[in-house]
Amino acid sequence: MEVTSGLFARTRPSALNWESDEKESSDAQTPDLETHSMNAMEILRETVRIIQYNSLGLFSIVALLIFPVSAVFLSNILVNQSLVTWLTLRFLLLANSSGLPLEPLVRHCCQKLSETTVSTAMCLPLFITLLLMSKAAIVYSVDCTYSRKKFDPSTFSKIISRIWKRILLTYLLSCGVISGLFFSFIIFLNMISSAFFFMGCPSHFLMYLVFTFVLIFTVFLANAVIICNIAVVISILEDVSGPQALLRSSSLVRGQNQVGLLIFLGSTIGMTFIESVFENRVKALSYRDGFLGSWEGLILVVMYSFVLLIDSLMNTIFYFSCKSYRMETASAESKPVLEAQNVAAEATDSK
Repeated sequence: MEVTSGLFARTRPSALNWESDEKESSDAQTPDLETHSMNAMEILRETVRIIQYNSLGLFSIVALLIFPVSAVFLSNILVNQSLVTWLTLRFLLLANSSGLPLEPLVRHCCQKLSETTVSTAMCLPLFITLLLMSKAAIVYSVDCTYSRKKFDPSTFSKIISRIWKRILLTYLLSCGVISGLFFSFIIFLNMISSAFFFMGCPSHFLMYLVFTFVLIFTVFLANAVIICNIAVVISILEDVSGPQALLRSSSLVRGQNQVGLLIFLGSTIGMTFIESVFENRVKALSYRDGFLGSWEGLILVVMYSFVLLIDSLMNTIFYFSCKSYRMETASAESKPVLEAQNVAAEATDSK
């Protein structure tokens, strides 16, 4: 299935005049302006407008696809605590062998790293089904919004059946890249710390050294996550997948890394805050007041689901912004990219 680049000559996000499109007559037109890339605040405002315009479809995605994943992930019901304990001990032994003092901070980091690793591994089937499906649905919803259409579940089901393999391949490759970078950094950090430890460096110096390397790696990892997130969006909207999607994503976000980092930082802070509150409030209260803990847990799961929704929306809008679209008339009806792909594929199959 071949998709031409002409499919992407469509309305840019911030160029849409949402209010006037609702109020003005159908023959009203907006001027044709050259576009420019959007900053993080403009992307956030655009996200709010899209939620207002296509609220029913997006809330349905949250309820049916994102909420179950958030509930399972936050509650850790699939996590084997004995496996977490075993992995924590291995990380502590690794830290001790590299000369790091087993202070409370180091123990806490090893514990959280083990919990995150095991929880992510156990929830991977949900990530590659419901969560990935929600990402595709959100991209389709944004694509429909820029074409002045509403979310159509039947059309989406036809589209997703055609593009699912390339989305799954790109997502799995992205997960492999992130995991590979993460564990390669742990091995590298252990080698560096061990080398300085055998050179006789004091433990507090090793702590500062590790902290510095972690900060540098965090920025590097954040850029890798941004590229992988945009690669998934590209695999949905364009006829590429796997390494080609990653390469195109890397080329697309070049020069826009600061905007991507701000999006990543905002989403990470939001998710980390909710996870911490859930850990310290819901799991603690469940032993004292089950009713209150259940209500707080439900609210936090809903909040976490909306953070995931906003993150996916902002990544999709960031993709459209990076494509530097020219603006069309606000009243013009254009077929969404995914629907155009589906029509083209059906025409090809019928021949």
